[in-house]
Amino acid sequence: MRIALASDHAGYALKRFLSQHLSAAGHECVDFGAATDAQPSSYVPFAVSLSEAVAAGDPPLGIVICGTGLGISIAANKNKGIRAAVCTDEYMARMARQHNDANVLALGARVVGAGLAASIADAFLSEPFERGGRHQARVAEILDVERRNFR
Repeated sequence: MRIALASDHAGYALKRFLSQHLSAAGHECVDFGAATDAQPSSYVPFAVSLSEAVAAGDPPLGIVICGTGLGISIAANKNKGIRAAVCTDEYMARMARQHNDANVLALGARVVGAGLAASIADAFLSEPFERGGRHQARVAEILDVERRNFR
């Protein structure tokens, strides 16, 4: 599967680690920046670039990383078609996909270690959305709000 990756300077090392981990698992990683951790960089343009690609469906899923995962997830969620979820464990990642049809995983490089981040990413990427029932109805409600707010 093609997977989009983006980070700011704080998430750069974890992004590189996850890119290697995911590539070894057979995924194709598409890097939307940052290109280095040598200088402070804003997560906003990287989140926007990744979100535009994921919203268009290529790649279908993305992972964004900053210090906490919070700022970059907020920036990603400002884009139509994006449901970014900050996850700090595998259960949250599975539920984000199964129940919320999240298409972007947000991680905090200063919150989770590399091994846990890899497990969270694996859980996120392995789960499909549970179509039908109450979860699909809730995602439909979210999409209705999005349609009203993104004219």
